[in-house]
Amino acid sequence: MKLPEQFQALVVDEKGDGVEASLQTLTFDDLPDGDVTIKVHYSSVNYKDGLASIKGGNIVKEYPFVPGIDLAGEVVQSEDDRYNEGDHVIVTSYELGVSHYGGYSEYARVPGEWIVPLPEGLTMKEAMTFGTAGFTAALSIDKMERNGQEPSQGKVLVSGATGGVGSMAVAMLAQKGYEVAASTGKPEENYLTQLGASEVLSREDVTPEKIRSLGKQKWAGAVDPVGGETLAAILSNTQYDGNVAVSGLTAGVKVPTTVFPFILRSVNLLGIDSVYYPQEKRVKLWERLASDLKPETLLEEMTETITMSELPDKLSEILRSQTRGRTVVQIGS
Repeated sequence: MKLPEQFQALVVDEKGDGVEASLQTLTFDDLPDGDVTIKVHYSSVNYKDGLASIKGGNIVKEYPFVPGIDLAGEVVQSEDDRYNEGDHVIVTSYELGVSHYGGYSEYARVPGEWIVPLPEGLTMKEAMTFGTAGFTAALSIDKMERNGQEPSQGKVLVSGATGGVGSMAVAMLAQKGYEVAASTGKPEENYLTQLGASEVLSREDVTPEKIRSLGKQKWAGAVDPVGGETLAAILSNTQYDGNVAVSGLTAGVKVPTTVFPFILRSVNLLGIDSVYYPQEKRVKLWERLASDLKPETLLEEMTETITMSELPDKLSEILRSQTRGRTVVQIGS
C-alpha cells in the first residue's frame, strides 16, 4: 500500500501557561517506534482523553502529544509475523494515548503485543463504540460471572449509568437477562430504560448522606465505575456473597467502609483493570463482545459519531460531565 507523505492528527501542545489541542499535519517520522503501522478508521472519546487535553490532567508527561486511548483500523505495514497488510485490528489500553501517540491520528504505529485482531461479528466502528469503556464493562461482568454471578440471584446495580462504562454495563447485563437498576445523577430515565434498565435511581437513592456499615441487602451484585462514597454505600447494601466490580474513581479514591460487608456478608470486591489485562484473555473477551455481550440493537442508540475537528469541544464536554453513552470519532474521510 502506498502511504501518503503527510497526514492529520489532533495534537496537544504547550501554549503559554497552558496547553492547546488542534489539528496538525504530521509525517511518519513523527510517529513513535513500533512493529505495526495502522491506518486508523475510528477512535473514541474517554474521560482519560479529556484529561490528556488539559494542563494538569496528569496523563501527558511530554509535549507535543497525540491523545486517544482507543483505535480500530487497518494494518498498512508490519514487522510482526502475526499481522499482515490489510488486517483489521483493535488497540486499546497499555500506553496508547498516555505515553505513546494515540488514536486521534490518521495513522498510528504501535507494538504488536498491544494489538487484538478484530473478531468476526464486529465492525471497526462497533469496536470503538465499545472501546475501553465497553471493554471495562465487559471485564466487570465477565469477572463477576466467573465468580458465580447469575441472573437468578437478583437485581444488579450499575452506578454512573449514563457514562461510557455504565451505559455499556446496563446494556450488556440486560442482554444477558439480568434485572438492572441504573443509578445516575442526570435526568436520563428514558435513555436508561431504552438500554434495558428495569429501575432508574438517583445518586442520592444509592448514596445517602449517612452510609451505614451494613444496610439492607438490595443488590445481588454491582458494576461500579464511580468509587468513593458510592462504592461504600453499594458494599453496605450488597446481598450475601454478592459481587461488586469496581473500575473507577470519579467520586474519589477514599472508600469510607468497614470490614463488615466482607466478614459478615461475604461480599466480594472485584478490582477491574483494563489497561494491562493479559493479551490472551483480552482476545477472548473481545470475542465475547462480538457475541453474547453485544447488545445488537442498542449500539447506535448509545453512540454519537463525530469528526476529528469536533474533538476539542467534545473532550471539554466529557470533563464537564456533559456527555452520555459513547462518542465514536471517525478518523479521516
